[in-house]
Amino acid sequence: MQEQLETRPFVTGRIPVTDHTTSASPVSTLPPAEEPTPFIRQRPVRLIINSFLVLFVVALIAFRFVPGWLDPDFSKHIESHRVMVGMDRKQVLDSWGSPNTMNVTHTKDGLRREEWIFEDWESPAVVKHRYLYFEEGKLIGGHFSGSDVRLPIPTNPEPVKPKGHP
Repeated sequence: MQEQLETRPFVTGRIPVTDHTTSASPVSTLPPAEEPTPFIRQRPVRLIINSFLVLFVVALIAFRFVPGWLDPDFSKHIESHRVMVGMDRKQVLDSWGSPNTMNVTHTKDGLRREEWIFEDWESPAVVKHRYLYFEEGKLIGGHFSGSDVRLPIPTNPEPVKPKGHP
């Protein structure tokens, strides 16, 4: 008895693909053109910008610490009647004198904070205030406020004539 062999077509699962599209222009063998690098992303420009930013940060840090290094005991500031963060109460008193008002408070952590208020009377109607803030006896900051409007001062005021007199 002979066995009959079944013959089937061998299927690989591949489907032959043919390109049915037609192109009007010839296919280029050149690589695609690169876009030019934007100006801000060019290496020399980035180096200049980054160098400027680093120098700016260094200048900010130096501005904070250099005055203290140049005048560690604040003697030049006291002589010129200026105050600077880091001074103690005695140095501020030597520089500006006594404040008109002093407010003392304590934080919940027990730190002593003081607000000193100085008044500068320019006229009976115009007063400027200077505020200094201390924490545990060291000056930590301050600001100025008041009228920026100056009243004109007459150079030759006319004498006031009483009513009824010529």
